Amino acid sequence: MSPRNTLLLPGWQNSGPDHWQSRWESLHGYHRVEQHDWMRPLRGDWSARLEETVADADGPVLLVAHSLGCILTAWWAAHTRHAAKVRGALLVAPGDVERPDLAAQIHGWAPIARQPLPFPSLLVGSRNDPYCSFERAEALAQAWGARFVDYGERGHINAESGLGDWAEGHGWLQQLAAA
Repeated sequence: MSPRNTLLLPGWQNSGPDHWQSRWESLHGYHRVEQHDWMRPLRGDWSARLEETVADADGPVLLVAHSLGCILTAWWAAHTRHAAKVRGALLVAPGDVERPDLAAQIHGWAPIARQPLPFPSLLVGSRNDPYCSFERAEALAQAWGARFVDYGERGHINAESGLGDWAEGHGWLQQLAAA
């Protein structure tokens, strides 16, 4: 599978240069799905962009989602005609857009789609994520039919978590690709 068919789905405000998604883009040649507005995300627009990217991909794809990208993946999967092209999804630190504080900042993303994903997936959750409780992350993994990984106390599993190139996460992605 071409590295360009590994699609990086950043969350709200995009992933900065020290984020593991940006590092994977540089190291492995993965493709970031660019959204029209990272600061004011619109679910319909983000979903349409993902639909277009998957439809245009030459062959199967892997999805690598962080935060709001996880919520996008679930919403898109419930509506796409191209789910069969997805070999697997690595879902990291979903953002709980149903929490009042986040719902006030990110409009139009609730409710979170909770149907089982039609492709293999692994959700990595943190016990001290400021944007999603550990219990909520576990519940989302269960609803989506994703294997759940308890990643301990790693915050939002982003650049501030000190993961560097995050070889462990990349290993999980490779397992999904091989399945």
